[in-house]
Amino acid sequence: MILARTIVNAKRVVVVSENTELTQAHITRLKFLKIPVVYIKDENELKEAISPIFSRSNLFIKQYENVVGTAKSIFEQTKKTGKVPVEETNDMVQGDLLPLSRRSGAIDYLNELNHLASDIYNHSLRVSILAGVFAKWMRLDRETAKDIVMAGFLHDVGKARFDQRLLEKNIDTLTGEDYERYIQHTVDGAQILNGIAGLTEGVRLTALQHHERMDGSGFPFNVKGDDIHLYARIVAVADLYDNITIEREGYPRRTPFDAVAVIAGQMYTKLDPTVCMAVLTNIKNAFLGSRVLLSNHREGTLVSYPHGVVPMPIVSIGDDEMIDLNEQREISILEYNPK
Repeated sequence: MILARTIVNAKRVVVVSENTELTQAHITRLKFLKIPVVYIKDENELKEAISPIFSRSNLFIKQYENVVGTAKSIFEQTKKTGKVPVEETNDMVQGDLLPLSRRSGAIDYLNELNHLASDIYNHSLRVSILAGVFAKWMRLDRETAKDIVMAGFLHDVGKARFDQRLLEKNIDTLTGEDYERYIQHTVDGAQILNGIAGLTEGVRLTALQHHERMDGSGFPFNVKGDDIHLYARIVAVADLYDNITIEREGYPRRTPFDAVAVIAGQMYTKLDPTVCMAVLTNIKNAFLGSRVLLSNHREGTLVSYPHGVVPMPIVSIGDDEMIDLNEQREISILEYNPK
């Protein structure tokens, strides 16, 4: 049985994620938690589409899924040999990831992938595509955008040196030696990429600096402001966006609007305001016309945004009621395009 809808508890924490193949352990756990009903995919949903005509969303997802195996192989080779297979990586970036990042609607399509596991290679794929989208919104030239996509894919390459125990831990709970080891992945990443022919300084510095913050509160070296490479500043926003929106068991279920709110809140402190402004200005177009489920248990359509740089939309409830979520802060978006 394949789960058709994510199960969340009363605190909106993900219990089991959509598309999980249910085992006896899952079923025992669901019984223990007294989950009364689950949605299971039927035979039609499980069959692959045989029509050559795909929706734009399905085509994007197919193209993404086709490259997952390559990304996994790249990280496995890096872990085994300590070296990145540069030619294979460059071919993937040029032939697959850059075109995906240039696709209209990429932000919305990535949201449909959020049931995927939060392993390094899937996270790195999504961050690379997001970074490419942000580069496009910043009107950077195509060659620079390609380099930023490469930087996004390799930003966490230092985690190839992690043991499985650390990879499986909740990063937010790391302390002591585990936390110090986690910080080290930025230095390890720069070391792995150092001196590799064909990689630019920006790509190497992104691995080192993607956790640095504009106010100097980041790590590993508390670098701040313009001393952080532009690529790292862009990837930092992409990394944050993906970490907030990815659906992970044991974490609260969050939406792209939660990510937008965090980015808006940090744009003049931790994050580069130039990058954030481009993201906040352009990301609105991806959401217009979407359905949302609100915390007051009402569904509506996202119809517009107020003028200026504001994080939250105006939602239409029926024909004669509008809710501006910037003004009615007690109401939040629980689900984006609910099933």
